[in-house]
Amino acid sequence: MSVHLGALRLGRIESYVLTRTLAGVGAAFAVLATVITLVDFVEQSLTVGVKAEIGFGQTAWLTALNTPSLLLTLLPFAFLAGVLAAFVGLNRRSELIAMRAAGVSAWRFIFPAAVAAFGIGIITVTVLSPAASAMNAEYERLRISLMQERAADTGQTWLRQGDALNQIVIRARERDFDHGVLRLKGVSLFVSSQAKGQNAEFQRRIEASEARLMPGYWLLTDAREATPGAEALRYDTLSIPSTLTASAALQKYAPPSAVSFWDLWAAITHTEQAGFSATAYRLALEEMLATPLLFAAMSILAAAFSLRLIRLGGLAVLAGAGVGLGFALFFFNQFCQALGQTGAIPPFAAAWTPPLLALLSGFALLCYTEDG
Repeated sequence: MSVHLGALRLGRIESYVLTRTLAGVGAAFAVLATVITLVDFVEQSLTVGVKAEIGFGQTAWLTALNTPSLLLTLLPFAFLAGVLAAFVGLNRRSELIAMRAAGVSAWRFIFPAAVAAFGIGIITVTVLSPAASAMNAEYERLRISLMQERAADTGQTWLRQGDALNQIVIRARERDFDHGVLRLKGVSLFVSSQAKGQNAEFQRRIEASEARLMPGYWLLTDAREATPGAEALRYDTLSIPSTLTASAALQKYAPPSAVSFWDLWAAITHTEQAGFSATAYRLALEEMLATPLLFAAMSILAAAFSLRLIRLGGLAVLAGAGVGLGFALFFFNQFCQALGQTGAIPPFAAAWTPPLLALLSGFALLCYTEDG
């Protein structure tokens, strides 16, 4: 393997290949963004647009809020297709042949592209993903608001909060978000206490016509409290301490992948304190941490499938095989996610196995192509 310290220095050749690679990734991302935006616009028109009777502007705004989270899911394919197209283009123009005839190792001009992909992965996880999650949360609030202007959400809502000493199960007949504040109607709260090492013991039940989630507490309206062996008490308003926030409550109805990277640790803690399994959130966290490696692995894999000399033939077949392997890795990733969510395998293994497999496949093909 002819990797040396000189590969860390960006010369003219490395800079040129890196520029072409980033341009290819950008073009692939633009195509994906266009297709996803059009498909999601049609979806919003057929669902929210028809039921809530909204116009073009509101439908476009919903699409703009929802599309970023969808694009981040497909971003690895932008690296696969973009890097593959860039290197195939260099190969067809005989530029790769000239570089390798000059004694430039493939490792030398692939390495900067992989490092750039890794860096973009870090930016995606730390900056783009939280922004997309915030936009997705606004999308959910706006969609619920628009839908409830036409009809009430009659499906029951269940929430659970608690700490080491108390557990509260909340059931509501309706829910909505009023200017970012979660409001529940037809509410029942089941309060239990739990001593260390013992089972939870029911303490009281509270019925209320409405509950609004304020910072640090629930504000109940027209409440009635019933305690076993005691007379029921009525309150015009009643405050109950809460460990939930409006965004955390929204995340109860959103998939863990929609939670911001910086909020995943808190989501895991709150979920476990409420007595639920946090496996799905742990899996989402591990997948976020593995994203930079996945981007780099996709770049190396795509480059490895496009290095075959064009005069030898079979480049198109090999490039098509690279795309096919990319889709196979995607379905394998979904399979690992399913196993991780059910607890069949640990979240760490479910999240890191696909990118490691893609990376090792790319390295193996590069070793075979470059070093024989």
